[in-house]
Amino acid sequence: MTTNPKADDSAVVGALREQRTSLVKVAWFSLSTTLLVLVPTWFMLEVYDRVVNSRNERTLWMLFIAVILAYVVMELIDVLRARILHAVGEAVDAKLRQRLFEAAFTATLRRQPGGSTQAFNDLRTLREFLPSGAVTALFDAPAAIVFLILMYIINPWLGTMTLLGGLVQLAIAWSTEKQTMPLLTEANRASIDAQNYASSTLRNAQVIESMGMLGDIHRRWLERQRKTLNLQAQASDHAGLNATASRQIQLMLGSLILGASCWLELNGALVGGGGMMIVASVLGGRVLQPLAQIVVQWRAVVNVRDAVQRIDRLLDLVPEAEPAMPLPPPKGLLTVEGVVAAAPGSQIPIIKGVSFGVRPGEVVAIIGPSASGKTTLARLLVGLWPAGSGKVRLDGADVYTWNKAELGPYVGYLPQNVELFDGTIAENIARFGPVDREKVAAAVTLVGMDAWISSLPEGLDTRIGEDGATLSGGQRQRVGLARAVFGHPQFLVLDEPNASLDESGEKDLVAMLVQLKQRGATVLVITHRTSIMPAADKLLMLRDGQVAAFGPRDEVLAQLKAAMEQAMQGGPGAPGAPPANAQATPTKAGITSLPGRVVPGGAA
Repeated sequence: MTTNPKADDSAVVGALREQRTSLVKVAWFSLSTTLLVLVPTWFMLEVYDRVVNSRNERTLWMLFIAVILAYVVMELIDVLRARILHAVGEAVDAKLRQRLFEAAFTATLRRQPGGSTQAFNDLRTLREFLPSGAVTALFDAPAAIVFLILMYIINPWLGTMTLLGGLVQLAIAWSTEKQTMPLLTEANRASIDAQNYASSTLRNAQVIESMGMLGDIHRRWLERQRKTLNLQAQASDHAGLNATASRQIQLMLGSLILGASCWLELNGALVGGGGMMIVASVLGGRVLQPLAQIVVQWRAVVNVRDAVQRIDRLLDLVPEAEPAMPLPPPKGLLTVEGVVAAAPGSQIPIIKGVSFGVRPGEVVAIIGPSASGKTTLARLLVGLWPAGSGKVRLDGADVYTWNKAELGPYVGYLPQNVELFDGTIAENIARFGPVDREKVAAAVTLVGMDAWISSLPEGLDTRIGEDGATLSGGQRQRVGLARAVFGHPQFLVLDEPNASLDESGEKDLVAMLVQLKQRGATVLVITHRTSIMPAADKLLMLRDGQVAAFGPRDEVLAQLKAAMEQAMQGGPGAPGAPPANAQATPTKAGITSLPGRVVPGGAA
């Protein structure tokens, strides 16, 4: 029966504590199999003592059968012990993997340390270490203490010699720790750095190949890889020398004890007679065996220790979320209350005291210069990033703390960089949940994808490859839009939804916004194009992370136009006037666009 983890335990220790019953079984099995190791020595003594002196073949056969049975039992115990340790590793993996996945995912969203696939490599390292020889050697250590006691019973001098050999082994283990631990830890960090750099390189393969950057990129990766290999080589040199010394001491101690036992026997000081010389020699070697095995596998010990520390650090950094009270489906009433926010891990505010409100059924177009905070605001609106102060509320509830599994079906989000996943078009649109063909078809029709889907041989079942590699930019954008509107969400945030659309696609986008408005959905659209203005009810302009203008579309457009005309009439050098060589450009919505002022493209 397992016990509950203590509150002050690390996550890994808590998971291991739940496997206490299995680990106790392994300890007993280890003690049994280690004691059975003495059977060959017993067999040898019995053969020389009983069989050779009595010339009795029946005794020989009985002893032979007994030793064979002992070998079979030892093998069965070893198999059971290995299976139990393997099951413990699987159980620890099952206990931690969901929480670790969620923590790594959350850390990636918040741009915190540990938000990478290294967390899963660390869990694999832990799982594979538990059935390893280093762990079985640790469980064999109690039997070594029993052997040491037996050595003292045979003769105190032999026990003291064995104890001194054990202390030397401990000294070697300590030396191995001091010499190799810093090198291996640094090598692990360098290896992770090289792996992350390689992953980034593969994600940007097209850019690297098209501009001939492969040679320089490879050189940078090779520098990281060489650093890893150099540190590992230094650690291996130290560990190899110490492992060799450990094995030599184990071998030498057996011979020394045999010689000392013989001297004691010649002087009549050995309990049990000459047979005890062989027993003492075997026991002395067995006392040192677990320590020698741990020293040989010290690299694995350091690796798993670093992995456990990283796992615990990540889980401490991203604690398990408390169960939230279920909330009713949102109706779409958005209120942004004095929000100040920076990118996770930064203290420099991007959004500075933004406040506004949107009612259900309204479409708000968000515009502003590059780096004005538009994309950051979008992430705040859907609860991806936390606000430093202030709140983003949907129907009065804090969006950031709202359980996303509960809120998600009612939210549609299109990021500036559309992210798709390996699978079919239908699976991507259905958000990889149950594929409701009717809802998928409705989303396809809403974004104007029917003609394109009909032209595909496999239709909605067409696979798009990793990250939608088989699709064009416009097709990716449309699939992302269909995913955002799937299931009739009540609250949508679309970041540059027309960035990759042609004129026909922009018309379909405007028609989609009109239909969403008619359904009573709340829609916020970040854009630098004027084509969606006819569908907008309100206009929000950001400048330097603050609200420069907000209100009904036509009123805000009129104010912006008046301000531009006033700036133009002020002439060069007048406050707020554009440079002398700036040219005003009329746009479809009647906004006058000046460099760096009203509606230049880009996002924060």
